[in-house]
Amino acid sequence: MVKKSTQEWETVWVQPSNECERYGACGSNAICTVVQDGKAKCTCMKDEWNAGNRSQGCVRNPPLDCQVNKTGDGFLSIPNVKWPDFSYWVSGVTDEYGCMNTCRQNCSCGAYVYMTQLTGCLHWGNELMDVYQFQAGGYALNLKLPASELAGSHIAVWKIAAIASAVVLFVLLACLFLWWKRGRNIKVHRSWRRSRRSSTRSQQSAGMLDISHSIPFDDETEDGKNHELKVLSLDRIKAATGSFSESNKLGEGGFGPVYMGTLPGGEEVAVKRLCKNSGQGHEEFKNEVILIAKLQHRNLVRLLACCIQGEEKILVYEYMPNKSLDAFIFNPEKRGLLDWRTRFDIIEGIARGLLYLHRDSRLRIVHRDLKASNILLDTDMNPKISDFGMARIFGGDENQFNTNRVVGTFGYMSPEYAMEGIFSVKSDVYSFGVLILEIITGKRAVSFHGQQESLNIAGYAWQQWNEDKGEDMIDPLIKPSCSIRQVLRCIHIALLCVQDHAQERPDVPAVILMLSSDSSSLPMPRAPTLMLRGRALESSKSSENERSHSIGTVSMTQLHGR
Repeated sequence: MVKKSTQEWETVWVQPSNECERYGACGSNAICTVVQDGKAKCTCMKDEWNAGNRSQGCVRNPPLDCQVNKTGDGFLSIPNVKWPDFSYWVSGVTDEYGCMNTCRQNCSCGAYVYMTQLTGCLHWGNELMDVYQFQAGGYALNLKLPASELAGSHIAVWKIAAIASAVVLFVLLACLFLWWKRGRNIKVHRSWRRSRRSSTRSQQSAGMLDISHSIPFDDETEDGKNHELKVLSLDRIKAATGSFSESNKLGEGGFGPVYMGTLPGGEEVAVKRLCKNSGQGHEEFKNEVILIAKLQHRNLVRLLACCIQGEEKILVYEYMPNKSLDAFIFNPEKRGLLDWRTRFDIIEGIARGLLYLHRDSRLRIVHRDLKASNILLDTDMNPKISDFGMARIFGGDENQFNTNRVVGTFGYMSPEYAMEGIFSVKSDVYSFGVLILEIITGKRAVSFHGQQESLNIAGYAWQQWNEDKGEDMIDPLIKPSCSIRQVLRCIHIALLCVQDHAQERPDVPAVILMLSSDSSSLPMPRAPTLMLRGRALESSKSSENERSHSIGTVSMTQLHGR
């Protein structure tokens, strides 16, 4: 901030506070610990994995036994760590033994965690990135190792597995005995075996986070007709898009271009082709596929198929003829096509989609990148939330998460996420508040930088509203069609959504109630006190498509009322 006495800048807050908080400080398969003066000490998860330059990560040595014998691998518990990035949730698993066993049988699984009240069953791939070990606290991570690397103290894991297997076997034998007592032993036993096989196949099909079962990422697969999600070959995708013809290009997303395509039956689709250097790796790709395939709501984009062949990673969505919201509200020629009634319906539709993500779906999901370009519009201008590559699943009673890898778009990011890496459902609420203000004003969130004393659209909106100039914010093109009272109420709701502190923001059910009622009184919003400014905001202004930012050095400005 600026000292009044000298008018010089004084640093009051710096992030990261130590080298281990820098994303991927030690590379993959390594553990970062803090030593004197905040320096990072990098050690391989096993000494034998040393690859020479530990800042570049470590390599498994020897490799896992899974390729030869799926029962030959075991697990080493590593305590007091921040879990690696890019976990994926495994459905249909109800206990630790099931979580451990599915990881052991999956050659792509390098670690697992099972926590009943928080996450359920989480798996990671073989590249474990950004593991930070604390002196105390944190969580335990179960690292997958070949039997030859396991110390004697870890034979207990195998004992637990053996005991659990014995218990399961005992229960099954008891069931068989009871059926035999009823005179149905052979006939019912065969029926039971058939039903068990059918149940197992159903669980494998439903457990879509276990990619090897539900989404057969196989280069030889043509259509994957026996699965919930179609898997198309690259040849099919090329035929649908005219070999990714420039004339079929709809736009450029955060991770790559999007093309219009036509499937053999005549169905029009949007094909998202991820760039090889887009920043979205295999884990993010699986994340988006899995999330969207599981989510079904009229205000969420529908995923129809996917393709992974060689280095190509492609998603096939339902086609949205009106493209994205930003193509209308920030386009002087198209902005007038959205009257106030349509804009209000879009606001309500986005809120309903968020309600489903946060509360009503089987999974509790934080989107983390809600913005105008990720809101697609169908033929009737109904909004659909898209782009789930950066979304995170919350389990059980988990309310917030902390990460050293901040992803998203500045201008839409809540202060606690941008500055501390803490995100929750209230982070999406902040982004939604920014979206409301953009829809009402017809201006981008970052276009206010440098205007008067405002640093972003939230600061500008509060200043105008606080000075009874809220009506001046309204896009002139919608004034003839709008109820000024209703628009000002929406501005008020948006200001509540963009409060600095997450606990002061309403949740989505409360927002929907506020939007649907014109008579209920609203609490007074506080003035924004913490804003991002400087290089971070400028980078957002110049490149809105940038998707991933490590937490760097950020300045903090305090606003004082006059």
